[in-house]
Order: sequence, then structure tokens, then C-alpha cells
Amino acid sequence: MKLYYSPGSCALASHIALEESGTDYEAIRIDFGSAQQKSPEFLEVNPKGRVPALVTERGILTETPAILFYLVQSFPAVNMAPLDDPFALAEAQSFNSYLCATVHVAHAHRGRGERWAYEESSFEDMRKKVPESVSACFQLIEDTLIEGPWVLGDTYSMCDPYLYTVARWMEGDGVDINRFPKVKAQFDAIEARPAAARAIEAHFEGV
Repeated sequence: MKLYYSPGSCALASHIALEESGTDYEAIRIDFGSAQQKSPEFLEVNPKGRVPALVTERGILTETPAILFYLVQSFPAVNMAPLDDPFALAEAQSFNSYLCATVHVAHAHRGRGERWAYEESSFEDMRKKVPESVSACFQLIEDTLIEGPWVLGDTYSMCDPYLYTVARWMEGDGVDINRFPKVKAQFDAIEARPAAARAIEAHFEGV
């Protein structure tokens, strides 16, 4: 498999999950600074012009929740999702969907305002709102969504590298992770996992 990624992007979650799976894969860095994601070569891989993109023997997958779910089903022995419990699996999918559709979007208003508006004044207003909106997202996660010590309780799952990935953005969004003790404990626990540490080091190599 091949994972296309950009350092600091949501692709880190897939990078960690691949390392946790123990499978062989190649990580290919896309330089957003030079707009490589808009190059004809990369648009052949992912016409959305975004990462992650995972090349598999059956085709190319995009979107973090889909890639994570593909990996946990492809490597069930690693036990990164409750595959034998439909309700618990749906809860895990619900959590990852919230990160993708709500938390990531709240964060993106800081630096991707052109997706929603034209005027610089609108971009500035969006940026001002980010600390409040991102804080609200993590307060909800802290209070009702993360069981602890991992997202789903005692068992590490595909939800954990994804939460870690978006939590890395909090400081830049003007939010102190220490306000959320369960999120911070999970964040630190991820970095203590050898597979995750290897993925994180590779993901940010040279940055």
C-alpha cells in the first residue's frame, strides 16, 4: 500500500494506523507549500487535491474515516475496532464522523476561509471564532464522547489516532489541551505507543 500525506494534516491518523497494523506500506509526502496537491500527477491519485489517499490493490481510498475503517477490517487481528459488535462499531464510526465533519471543519476556518467566503473580512471573522468553536468541540468530547483511557474505554481503537491527530491542532487554534484532562491523557498515551511514535517521527521527518 501507498499512503499519500502532508506533515501535520489529518493523514497522520492513517499513518499511525498503518504502523499499528504491522503491514508493509510506503509513505509518500505531498508538499502543500509548493501546492503539490494541485499538480496533475497528484490529482490523478486524488481528484479532490487533498490527503490522505491510500493506494490499495483494489484501488484508491480517500477520507480518513474510510481509510481507518478499511485498515481495521483488513487487519482484524490488530483489534482496532469492535468488529463483532454492530452497535459499538457504529459508535466508533459516529465518533470518527464527528471529528471529520465537525471538529476538522471548525479548525479549518482558521486557515481555509476561502472555502466558504470571498472577503478578507470574512476570513478574519472566521479566525476569531475558531478558539470558541474548537473549544466547544473538545468540551463535548471531554464530557460525553471519550470514555478513557482510550476513546472507547479500555481498548485502543481506530478512534484514538484520529483524536490525537486533531488534538495536535489545538495549540494553533488557541485552545489549551490541558483544559481537557481526558483528552490530554489520551494524547500522552498515544505518544507512548511504539508504533505511533514511529509513525509520528516519520510523518514529521525534516519538518
